[in-house]
Amino acid sequence: MGGLTRFITSAKTSWIMLVLAALAAVALFSIAGGEESETAPSVGLPDSAESVQVDELLEEFPGEEGTSALLVFAAEDGELNAETLAAIDAKVFGDLTSFAREDFVPPAQVSEDGTVALVVVPLETESDVEAQAERAQEIRDVASADLDGVRVYLTGAEGFEVDIAAVFAGADFTLLLTTVIVVAVLLLITYRSPWLWLVPLVVIGLADALAGIVARQVAAAVGVQLDASVTGILSVLVFGAGTNYALLLIARYRDELRLHESRRTAMQRALRGAGPAIIASGSTVALALLTLLLAELGGNRALGLACAVGIVVAMIFALFVLPAALVLFGRGLFWPYIPRFGSADAISRSVWGKLGRGVAKRPIVVATVGFVVLGAMASGLLFLQTGLSQNDRFIQKPEAVQGQEVLAEAFSAGTTSPAVVVVPLDDAEDAALALADLEGVDSAVVGDTTDDFAQISVTLNANAESQEAFATVERMRAALDDVGSGEGLVGGLDATALDVKNAQARDQSLLIPLILVLVFLVLVILLRALVAPLLLLLAVVASFFSAVGLSWWIFQSPLFGFPAIDTNVLLFSFLFLVALGVDYSIFLVTRAKEEAEHLGITQGMIRALAATGAVITSAGILLAAVFAVLGVLPLITLTQIGIIVCVGVLIDTLLVRTVIVPALAFITRDAFWWPRKPTLTDAEAATQGADALAPATTAAAATATAAS
Repeated sequence: MGGLTRFITSAKTSWIMLVLAALAAVALFSIAGGEESETAPSVGLPDSAESVQVDELLEEFPGEEGTSALLVFAAEDGELNAETLAAIDAKVFGDLTSFAREDFVPPAQVSEDGTVALVVVPLETESDVEAQAERAQEIRDVASADLDGVRVYLTGAEGFEVDIAAVFAGADFTLLLTTVIVVAVLLLITYRSPWLWLVPLVVIGLADALAGIVARQVAAAVGVQLDASVTGILSVLVFGAGTNYALLLIARYRDELRLHESRRTAMQRALRGAGPAIIASGSTVALALLTLLLAELGGNRALGLACAVGIVVAMIFALFVLPAALVLFGRGLFWPYIPRFGSADAISRSVWGKLGRGVAKRPIVVATVGFVVLGAMASGLLFLQTGLSQNDRFIQKPEAVQGQEVLAEAFSAGTTSPAVVVVPLDDAEDAALALADLEGVDSAVVGDTTDDFAQISVTLNANAESQEAFATVERMRAALDDVGSGEGLVGGLDATALDVKNAQARDQSLLIPLILVLVFLVLVILLRALVAPLLLLLAVVASFFSAVGLSWWIFQSPLFGFPAIDTNVLLFSFLFLVALGVDYSIFLVTRAKEEAEHLGITQGMIRALAATGAVITSAGILLAAVFAVLGVLPLITLTQIGIIVCVGVLIDTLLVRTVIVPALAFITRDAFWWPRKPTLTDAEAATQGADALAPATTAAAATATAAS
C-alpha cells in the first residue's frame, strides 16, 4: 500500500498516472466516444412471460409483421358534422393509403356521441428513428390538412414510439449539463476557493464520460441494451458518488497538510486514511448494484450492470487520478483558506464535535426521539399507492397520451387496448365463448388464424392498466386453463403491464433481502464486528422507510400531484439509499474505529463526528442535489427516484449519521465493536482523561498520525 501511494503522489511518478488516464480517455473516446443512448426506456420481460409468448406467436399470423398508427379526430365543439366526416373518409380512401401497408386503411370508427372518429393506419415497421419521425409528421400533416374545428392526434403503437423517442432526444445532454452546473456550484460553495473546485470537477467529469463508454461496451458484450434512463441514472450516480469520494479525500488531505510540511507526504497519509473508506463504500455500492443481474426484468439488469461499472470507474479516478492531480499544485490551491503547516487543529473548534458531546450526555433519549421522527416521516407508507399506467408516466403528456385519453373518453374503456388471446385452432370457439362470459369482458371475437392457432380480440370494460383490467386478465388466464388443451395465452397492453408488475414484485422479494445481506457482510468484514453492522443497517433501513413515507406526502402535494409510485421506483430507491446511505456511516465509523484506538469508543466517536461532520454533510447535500436533477428527464419514474433518494440522503446525512448512529454507539459503548475487543476501553479512556476535542499540538498530532 505504501509503495502504491508513493507512486501516485511522488514528484517523479505522479505525472505517469495522469498520462495513463489521458491515454485511456483518448483511446476509449476514439473507439466508441460517439455512441449515444437516447432510446426510450424498456422493461425487458423474460421470454417466459405469457405476454412475450403471445407476441412471438403473433409473428406467425398474416398481417402481424407490421405496426399501426391511430389517428384520432376530435371535434373542438359539439359533434363532427357530415362535411367533416366526409373529409375524413376522403383521407382514409385517398392520401392516407400511401402510408398504409398493402395500400389499405379501414374505414373510420365514430363514437356513439359523434364527437370523435378513429382511423387505424396499418404501417410497415420502421427501425430508423429519424425516418420513423419523418413518416409520423407526414401522416399528421395529411390527416390535419383542410380540417377546421377538429383536433387531430397521432397515437397507438407508432405514436407512442415516435413521441417517446422525441421526449428523450437530447435527454442525456440536458441531464449532464444540469448535473455539472449543480456540482460546480456546490463545490464552489463548499471550498470557497476560486479554483480548487475545478480539479475534482474535471476529474469526475472525465470519469463520467469514460464510465458511459465502458458501460456501453460491457453491456454490448453481454447482449444488454442501455436506454436513455439507464445512462441518465449512470451519470447522476458517477457524479454523485465520485464527488463524495473527492470531498472525503480532499478533506483528509487538508487535515494532513496541517501536520506535514510536504504536500506529497500529506497526500500519502490522506490516501492511507481515506482510501479504505472509499474502497469499502464503493465496493458496497457496486456489489449491491450487481445483485440486479439476478432480476427477471432486463431493464433492472441493464441498470445494475451499467451503474456498477460507473461506480468502479468513479472509485478508480478518486483513488488514483485525483490525488495525482491535486499534488501537482501547491497549498495555494486552497486559497484563500490555505491549510498552513503547524496551524491550529480545526477539529477542536468543530460544531459537530460539540453536537457529539451533547448526544453523548443523553444517548437513549436522543436515539428514541430520532426514531420517533423517522417513524413520523414514514407515516406516508400507510397511504402509499403503487403502479402507474403508460399514460401517467410522463411529466408533460405527449400527443400520443393526449390522443389515448380522448379515445378512452369517447369509446368503451378497453377499446383502445384490447387484450390479444392466442389459442390452439380447435379451441377457438370454446375459448371465445368462455371469455365473453367473464366479468370485466365486453366482447371476444375470433380473428385471424394460422394452421395451428387462432387469435381472439377481447375488449375489456376497464381502463387500460387499471387494477380492474389486471383482475380481468387474471380471470381470463385462469378460464383459458380450463378450455380445451389449456394452452391459451393472454397478451396485449394490459397483460404486458401485469407481467411487468408481477416480475417487479418477484425482483423486489429476491433482491431487497439479498442487498441487505450483502451490505451487512461488507460491513462485518470492514469493521470486524457484528453489533456495529447490525445497528448501521437498522438505521439506514429506517431512513429508507421514512424517505419513502415523506416523499409520498410530497408527491401528493399540488406541486406534483402524482397518482401513485411506479412499480420499479421502490426497488431502485431502496438500492441507492441503502448502498449510498451506508456510505456516510462507513465514512464516520471507520474514522471512529481509527480514533477509538487511542480515545475509546465514546471520545473516538465524538472526534470522528467532529472530523467528518462538515465533509459528510457537504457530500450528502451535494448527492441529494445531484439525484434531484433526475427531475429534468421526462419520466415521472425518474423524478420519483430522484426525489426519494434526495430526501433519503438528507435524512441519512443530517439525522441518521449525525445523531442516531453516534447515539447507538454511545449506548452500546465497547459492545459496539463486539466480538472484537477494543484496544482502549471507554473506562480506560476516562481514567486517562481522553478528550476528543482537546487541541492537539502539531508534533503530537503528527506522531499519532504516523503511528496510525
